[in-house]
Amino acid sequence: MHHIQIAQRVFNTPLMVDPAKALAFLAGLGPRITGREISFEGPDLPPADPADVTLPARASLFGDDLARHGASTSGPPYAVVEGIAVIAITGTLVHRGAWIGQSSGLTSYEGIAAQLQAALEDPAIRGIALDIDSFGGEVAGAFDLADRIRAARQVKPVQAFVADHALSAGYALASQADRIILSRTGAVGSIGVVAMHSDMSGALDQKGIAVTLIHAGARKVDANPYQPLPEAVRARIAGELEDLRQLFAKTVAEGRGNRLDTASALSTEAAVFRGEAAVFAGLADEVADPVTAFRAFVAAPHGTHPTSKKGPMMTTVHEDPANVPAAVAANATPEPASPPTITPLQTEAAAMSPEAIRAEAAEVAQVCAQAARLGVQFDAADAVARGLKPEALRAKVLAELATRSDAAGIVAAAPATSAKESPIIAAARKSAAASR
Repeated sequence: MHHIQIAQRVFNTPLMVDPAKALAFLAGLGPRITGREISFEGPDLPPADPADVTLPARASLFGDDLARHGASTSGPPYAVVEGIAVIAITGTLVHRGAWIGQSSGLTSYEGIAAQLQAALEDPAIRGIALDIDSFGGEVAGAFDLADRIRAARQVKPVQAFVADHALSAGYALASQADRIILSRTGAVGSIGVVAMHSDMSGALDQKGIAVTLIHAGARKVDANPYQPLPEAVRARIAGELEDLRQLFAKTVAEGRGNRLDTASALSTEAAVFRGEAAVFAGLADEVADPVTAFRAFVAAPHGTHPTSKKGPMMTTVHEDPANVPAAVAANATPEPASPPTITPLQTEAAAMSPEAIRAEAAEVAQVCAQAARLGVQFDAADAVARGLKPEALRAKVLAELATRSDAAGIVAAAPATSAKESPIIAAARKSAAASR
């Protein structure tokens, strides 16, 4: 293996990768790179199996002819399923490398960009599916590719199917799709940046080896592996990583739109969210079997944009929006007993169209239904009557969950099921029955 090239890509360079996978990498390959066993200093991390370092080759979930297409010089550089281009984003993500891919456990941003451009230029392609299973990789090149994926949405629909991981740099790319669908065990997030420094000074002392660095420029040898990391250098690197985290969060917000803003992305503190917890937090749009969801994407009528522009699906139990307007009419405008006091929320609501009010009320109902699955009860009709915005309601639910238990429970625990029907939906059904 080319250990020197690997070391150059790993140490003293910002990475958007799940820390546990970085630890597994160092446990497996670190001794080969440094020539001796290594120790770790930094945040507490769960133990990792060094065997996890090897990422097996895999074909796309949605097209078994990916390898054949890759080997062909006449066909497209991706699988095609009924007019949908399937672009695999798997393994460790690196900046350059063109067609570094399936067999090596690496996928390059350069190669993904080439496939994306080919799909956009091919008139036979009517949509793009991102088949994602990645713990992340290099910062370099990630944000430029994210911008290209977001721009591609203006030309053809793009959906991300996560089976089972879209973490760190993998999530930076997934977040730029029109929609993100993940499996029940799927994990997304890790909106953060990490850097690793190798200190070999102790090992060199034991071997009686002295390394003299002759340099011009006071900071030329900052973070070199032959000396302990000075605190000033550590602080500077930490500042650079925070700047990159801010850029990461901003990029995610640009891709997710009103589903996840920059402040909310930062507030996750690089946590990983699974299943419905990811949907509730705004990091994903739907929990479903990726193959089934992909088939629905394929089945969308030709010439149409097979993605929802109404924002995220807040629950995997799809309630019929047609049942909501009657309830909205019944609950959105309560009878005042005395001259009302006009609040800013009511003023804003008055300026909204009836269609917008109905759509917002429907989203409030969905948030309340999802909250019930997480064990938090809110009266949807009351929330609509008070003009409570969906974003504010989500924040209240998360605050309630954080108060009840450790935040890790929100991230890792599967939401409890609840058979209680949303009050708005119940009222709609009752109204519809009475009108018959």
